[in-house]
Amino acid sequence: MTRREFALMLFGGAAMCPLHAYAQQSSHRMHRIGVLLPGTPASFSRRAKVFVDGLIELGRVEGRTIEIEWKWANDRVDVLPYLAAELVRSGVDVIVTGGTPAAQALKAATQSIPIVVAIMADPIAAGVVNNLARPGRNVTGFSILAPELGTKRLQLLKEIVPGISSIAVLLNARNPQSQIELKEMESAASAMGLQVNPIDISAGSRLEDAFAAMNKAAVQALVVLTDPILFSERKPTVDFANASRLPAVYPFQAYVEEGGLMSYGPSDTDLFRRAAGYVDKILNGARPGELPVEQPTKFELYVNLNAARTLGITIPELFLTRVDKLIE
Repeated sequence: MTRREFALMLFGGAAMCPLHAYAQQSSHRMHRIGVLLPGTPASFSRRAKVFVDGLIELGRVEGRTIEIEWKWANDRVDVLPYLAAELVRSGVDVIVTGGTPAAQALKAATQSIPIVVAIMADPIAAGVVNNLARPGRNVTGFSILAPELGTKRLQLLKEIVPGISSIAVLLNARNPQSQIELKEMESAASAMGLQVNPIDISAGSRLEDAFAAMNKAAVQALVVLTDPILFSERKPTVDFANASRLPAVYPFQAYVEEGGLMSYGPSDTDLFRRAAGYVDKILNGARPGELPVEQPTKFELYVNLNAARTLGITIPELFLTRVDKLIE
């Protein structure tokens, strides 16, 4: 995907926005928004588009009332500090990002430019904020970590595959967010009598090797944790899981739309839309340190019935009544 194609995809709808939606800001100078995303333009296209759409709804239109400077790490965690420093030097008014590693890189790069993190796990444990209610300094955003989320995902797996006793947990060990989720998952699994097999995947690893390790360990199910590398590789991850006949639960609905069995968690696209609201508040004068880090209150359960058939799983009717979206 070229830079021009990406820009056209994101901003093609801006011309349809009524003039009055952005006329109210015509007297103000054009604000500059920096966006640092850990994935690629292709893998993060929907999240980016939702964020831009959210800004448009608030009257902030690229080329008219705002400028947006995009930085893409292309699944390389090691370049995040350099990209963060570039954004800071460029003098943007506010920076938006997603994921704990990117948030940490930005916090290390600036203590003055406001930072809105659309997706992060435990921001206190990661050292990103001091307090959820009053984050302090220049960082705020949205946490995807909720009490007993790991327990709920395992319960859902056991409901549709009752006899499982051993699970694989696919994660990027270099991502602090994944490490936090792993500890929660291990605690939940222990209470449920399940054996956990952590399988590490990073930018230099191959998915083939990860699934070969799962097959060697004879695991019976899979949990995929939150990570931008894994999110970018969601299609091959789903394909390997299905080919290995591993029932899997994923963190975001995009995996299920790519053919994965099931996802349970907050809507990632909703979080990026809400991030646009925080950006708008900050540009209107709000202090990021006084905007609370919001935690998820709504969780969505997606199920792909075609994947269930491929895996030879019959999902109970009662289970299906609780599903937010079924994909045939």
